[in-house]
Amino acid sequence: MTQINRLSSGGRIDRETPIRFVFNGRHYGGYRGDTLASALLANGVKVVGRSFKYGRPRGIVAAGAEEPNAIFQLGAEESTQVPNVRATQQEIFEGLVSRPTSGWPGLGFDLMGAAGKLFGRMLPPGFYYKTFMFPQSFWEVYEKYIRKAAGLGRSPRVPDADIYDHLNQHTDVLVVGAGPAGLSAALAAARTGARVILADEQAEPGGSLLYSRDLIDGEAPDRWLHNTLTELAGYEHVQVLTRATVNGYHDHNFLTIHERRSDHLSDRAPEGQARQRMHRVRAHWVVLATGAHERPLVFGHNDLPGCMLASAVSTYIRQYGVVPGRRLVLMTTNDYGYRTAFDWQDSGHEVVAVVDTRQNPEGPYQEEARARGLTLMRGCAVIEAKGGQQVTGAVIAPIDADGGRVTGATRVLACDTLASSGGWSPAVHLSCHTGSRPVWRDDIIGFVPGETVQRQLVAGAVDGTYSLAGCLREGLRAGVEAAVKAGYPSVPTAAPKVNELTEGEAMALFCVPHLKRTSRAPKQFVDFQTDVTAAAIELATREGFESIEHVKRYTAMGFGTDQGKLGNINGMAIAARSMNKTIPETGTTVFRPNYTPVTFGAIAGRHCDELFDPKRYTAMHPWHVEHGAKFEDVGQWKRPWYYPKPGETMQQALDRECRATRESIGILDASTLGKIDIQGKDAREFLGRVYTNAWAKLAVGKCRYGLMCGEDGMVFDDGVTSCLGEQHFLMTTTSGGAARVLEWLEFYHQTEWPELEVYFNTVTDHWATMSIAGPNSRKLLAELCDDIDLDRDAFRFMDWRQGTVAGVPARVFRISFTGELSFEINVQANYGLYVWEKLFEHGAKYNLTPYGTETMHILRAEKGFIIAGQDTDGAVHPYDLGMSWAVKEDKPFSFIGKRGMKRADCVREDRKQLVGLKTRNPKVVLPEGAQAVNDPNQPKPMTMLGHVTSSYYSANLGRSIAMGLIRDGFNRMGDTVYYPQTDGSVIEAEICSPIFLDPKGERQNV
Repeated sequence: MTQINRLSSGGRIDRETPIRFVFNGRHYGGYRGDTLASALLANGVKVVGRSFKYGRPRGIVAAGAEEPNAIFQLGAEESTQVPNVRATQQEIFEGLVSRPTSGWPGLGFDLMGAAGKLFGRMLPPGFYYKTFMFPQSFWEVYEKYIRKAAGLGRSPRVPDADIYDHLNQHTDVLVVGAGPAGLSAALAAARTGARVILADEQAEPGGSLLYSRDLIDGEAPDRWLHNTLTELAGYEHVQVLTRATVNGYHDHNFLTIHERRSDHLSDRAPEGQARQRMHRVRAHWVVLATGAHERPLVFGHNDLPGCMLASAVSTYIRQYGVVPGRRLVLMTTNDYGYRTAFDWQDSGHEVVAVVDTRQNPEGPYQEEARARGLTLMRGCAVIEAKGGQQVTGAVIAPIDADGGRVTGATRVLACDTLASSGGWSPAVHLSCHTGSRPVWRDDIIGFVPGETVQRQLVAGAVDGTYSLAGCLREGLRAGVEAAVKAGYPSVPTAAPKVNELTEGEAMALFCVPHLKRTSRAPKQFVDFQTDVTAAAIELATREGFESIEHVKRYTAMGFGTDQGKLGNINGMAIAARSMNKTIPETGTTVFRPNYTPVTFGAIAGRHCDELFDPKRYTAMHPWHVEHGAKFEDVGQWKRPWYYPKPGETMQQALDRECRATRESIGILDASTLGKIDIQGKDAREFLGRVYTNAWAKLAVGKCRYGLMCGEDGMVFDDGVTSCLGEQHFLMTTTSGGAARVLEWLEFYHQTEWPELEVYFNTVTDHWATMSIAGPNSRKLLAELCDDIDLDRDAFRFMDWRQGTVAGVPARVFRISFTGELSFEINVQANYGLYVWEKLFEHGAKYNLTPYGTETMHILRAEKGFIIAGQDTDGAVHPYDLGMSWAVKEDKPFSFIGKRGMKRADCVREDRKQLVGLKTRNPKVVLPEGAQAVNDPNQPKPMTMLGHVTSSYYSANLGRSIAMGLIRDGFNRMGDTVYYPQTDGSVIEAEICSPIFLDPKGERQNV
């Protein structure tokens, strides 16, 4: 198809570089600098999608982020697919492949569109709430088709071919928007020496200057724009980010900027380059210069292809050299809209009429219109568009001064393009992200940003200043003020002189009246993305939805990916009129991030695959692999699970490892245990507050086990902490809880006890840890360690010593998680494998046997030792675990969770308590998670007493063992409980002590 709507000259495109692209399976041509929207309009493409509810044909309406209809799926391959891309912001490149996200079986004929014509009046707001409730059994059928209809683009089914990244930045002044106000603000701030980031979502800075007819210092705006960008480029402390949308404004002046770095170049990013980048910016001061969106007028069939915003028509003509049609009817409530008629006429095409809704507008724009010979229809409005697949005519009628009713006969004017301008809505979205409520101003007929606690200034159209001179002046003021507030000296900067026509007062018109009442008139669309009509909003208010937030949710107004940029103000005004309220009384909905849709790739950045969930390996990992270990993931670590020999089942391997440890010596790679280095003069005090037991008198060289509880008194982690010096401790945590515990310590230090002088550092990766356990462990260690006295009385249980093992500096701890004589050896991680291999070299005579996490679990269960997170579930406190010995109630400073344990629920007698369980059949192993009952024959639902937390077969005891939580378990020793299984069988178990082996602890103290 030839570019039938392309002007022979003009625009900012590169006509020397033609580009071919594909839309909806057809090939088209455009030029470098075109967006998909401008190129499609140049080729005469009218229909680009189908509407959400009714399947009506839809065309391009806008030229920027506010576009509701031209939402496409991009990507030639599955791996490069990107859904829901706005054609107005996507530049074309050679080979670009795009397709609409709506319309089935195609754009030309859509089955939903046919159904919409037949059943459209049967689909009022909330119809899905009212219709799809019964029968309940049909919901799965309903849901499938509702979700299919509600979706836009399709998520790709294969991994993304590109990479994405994040960049953390700090700046003195962040200017959002590179229109005239934003450019002025950035320039003024840059001249003070302040660090400045200027971000704009379009491909080229300039905003309205790119299509403005006004003169700056007697020249076209191009000259001022070029000079400003050149000066900004000369400052090392200034960044100008294009194709960069500030998508979120968060607390403490933290903003995120979504930069599309290579979307305009090709289907895939160049080698080694990120396709998109998320800038995470901390700004001292922010200048919002986000501009305003032109409001379309609401009238009958205003969604037909060919109905466009007036400013969008001017943009396509002046910026892209594209005239969207041949014959234009322009309807406007303000003088600014006249510029579109002038631009259209200057392009050599016919302006059928300028329809001004005001009764007697007079001023320089009207004078120029008459001088140009344009037909000016005052006090009139387009009440309905004519056409099927596109606009073919406009029905025009006189209206009263308030815009409430038609006052005379209608006439039809033939046209193929119907542009409307209902005024401007400041883009307040980002200011709303911070919790600021917009404020209505009658003088500009729009909401502006309200008060904020952020270090934020506003300038230009976002604050209701629409004149070019005013935008430049406000931008300079805001830029200087922001820089000065950031600590830089003021630099006087004069605003340029602007030659612009004076504009008259605009008319507040949000819904054009029709000969029929709203509910019977042709559909008057307010929100194009979700097919919300004026009639639907009135119906919602009649049905009792008076809060604008409720109206929004009931009708889906503003729910689309455009967040109501075009329709929200019109919708609020229609709701206000229906309820006989003012717009300020009705209020506005609140916008949330993201300002425009952001790809999941940009949100994730490099945090995917191995960087999303990194695999962590201990220093001894190669040895484990070489010796056939099976691994399990524990807190991102690859931990040896068990070490099967050829022909062994898992249970046989576990039995062998358990026996070897109890009978001679076993070794465990315990490097994954969380290790937190704690120092400071208040370290002891801090430990006393976060642990349930006392720490004030722990001597250097000693270790102590402790429990950590949340404020509710429930156990969430445990471990041994060693005193390395008077003000120096090493805390160990569970492998999976290390990061959470460190974050918890920092949280309490920073928010509750900042007066305490204490510092935390994670050192988990610094140390390789190997635990040797069993009767021969002292003999083995003695062969490799000659500078530590290992005698029982010299090196007692819960002591630690500094020395060397195999010639390597080491910390040796006498700690046991197996109940056996044990030594935990810690060496610098780089020496871990060497020491490990030396232990095996000397341990062969003792049958030194490696064991994994499963054997560790069995060995500790034999001793009744808990695993936090397995035997605790966030609902048990130390007393429930039978660990009152680990709680010191009379510490000077209350520990975290002490008050929580005193709650009525925590002291009731029938709480679930941790007990041991012996099955009647010693060979039967209880399933973990199995629920206990008193009577297996009780009708369902049965009364549950608790559940199994840990369950294993113990080769050392020759039977199964288990631990579980049982209601009032401590008082039920010897009782029988039953565990019904899914296959109908029942397992009987006797409640007993959780300590199955060596109840006096003699084995660990030899």
